[in-house]
Amino acid sequence: MRILLDTNILTRSAQPDHVQHQAATSAVAALTSRGEILCLMPQNLYEFWVVSTRPTGENGLGLTTMDAKIRLNDLEQAFSILEETAEFRSEWKTLVVQHDVKGKSAHDARLVAGMNVHGVTTLLTFNKIHFMRYAGITVLVPEEITPFTV
Repeated sequence: MRILLDTNILTRSAQPDHVQHQAATSAVAALTSRGEILCLMPQNLYEFWVVSTRPTGENGLGLTTMDAKIRLNDLEQAFSILEETAEFRSEWKTLVVQHDVKGKSAHDARLVAGMNVHGVTTLLTFNKIHFMRYAGITVLVPEEITPFTV
């Protein structure tokens, strides 16, 4: 089964001192060991870059451009990248209108649009509540991932 990772899973995995680091890395490891195909959208890569290169005092990782590039390359090697197809924009517009999405929540709708276009039905995130409005997808948080779930 293919599972889309939210960007917060990636950023927490890159922060060893963060309280959610262990949950993120353990969930990814458990899913990978079970043979799940973990996916990203290009948006995840853009968002990871933004957080990675933002100063730590501004809730970022404070990485240099070169270190961020290395991390980005690692993500591209580790996970399947689902491209934004021609149908993607239309699906996103349908979702934001149908669900009356406003402001920053439109980022989440972009991930769901990609899921719908690519037939991915499961998302791993720390922000389950942000995605509950969307029918047809299963939203998991890392704490729900055990050797016997999914």
